[in-house]
Amino acid sequence: MALIAECGELVEHFQWLSESQSKQLSSEKHRAVAEELADILIYLLRIADKLGIDLVAAAHEKITRNESRYPIAKVRGDARRADEYD
Repeated sequence: MALIAECGELVEHFQWLSESQSKQLSSEKHRAVAEELADILIYLLRIADKLGIDLVAAAHEKITRNESRYPIAKVRGDARRADEYD
């Protein structure tokens, strides 16, 4: 639950910004976003540690699976879910 709260705090920094504004944060806002990201990372690491999950290995496995589910030639520029493609 704390992880969800931290993710919500991160989203608050971007909620009303355009994509270009999100890429040009003030130094103060950038620092605040960095702190929220750090909080999220800490919670992820703690959960992974408690469950015995290697996050780097899990991320590599997920990327490999996504590459086969979402082939670039088929999905570039299209944000549907994998089961929505022909």
